[in-house]
Amino acid sequence: MGGKPYTQIPIAECGEPLVPIPPSFVRLQPHPYQSLGAPYGSASPFYLRVRVIAALERAQAFLEPYGWQLAIFDAYRPIAVQQFMVTHTFASLCQEQGYDLQQLEPAIASQIWQQVYQFWAVPSSDPQQPPPHSTGAAVDLTLADQAGHPLDMGGTIDEVSERSFPDFYDRHPEQRNAACFAQRRQILYQAMRHAGFQRHPNEWWHFSLGDQLWAWQMQQQTGQRHIIARYGRIDL
Repeated sequence: MGGKPYTQIPIAECGEPLVPIPPSFVRLQPHPYQSLGAPYGSASPFYLRVRVIAALERAQAFLEPYGWQLAIFDAYRPIAVQQFMVTHTFASLCQEQGYDLQQLEPAIASQIWQQVYQFWAVPSSDPQQPPPHSTGAAVDLTLADQAGHPLDMGGTIDEVSERSFPDFYDRHPEQRNAACFAQRRQILYQAMRHAGFQRHPNEWWHFSLGDQLWAWQMQQQTGQRHIIARYGRIDL
């Protein structure tokens, strides 16, 4: 259920602290995972590493000419919350597809887990293979207007479907409002790349800076194998 290539990237933890995301950013509330009862304890989903927040501020500035801003859906995620949400997503998919959790054939269970892990990181407790959100270097976000209302991006965050792939509407121009959704996703991507982030290959909303996934993507794009992660798992 693991085997994601980025988990092999070395981590040289820089020790930078987790800090609250400033109020200059829209927060999508109530927070979806907290509402489900995810076990945050004293932690907050609206925390990130210091330099990641500085980069977010650059991305926000990039959007000013459009009259848009970033809206934060989720950021820091303890391992216990990752486990909670992965289990919740598996159960939800079983229900959607009409399967009884108590009478699930192994082959069907394996198929559904593959769907889950196409989008969700494995909630590994191995310090060398932390889920991206558990490093404080990954953020799920979308675009909002000046009043803080989220824009329609042609799919919801965490949606387990083809529509979550960043280029879905580029590949399916026949879809309703495809050009609009493709453009909005591209502008979000441009803003985040301008600030140094990398986007998750399967999720239009997930960006990271300095974690293993970021480093792996940087290596793939530049061929520079010396690029490694500077943020590992951090526990509050």
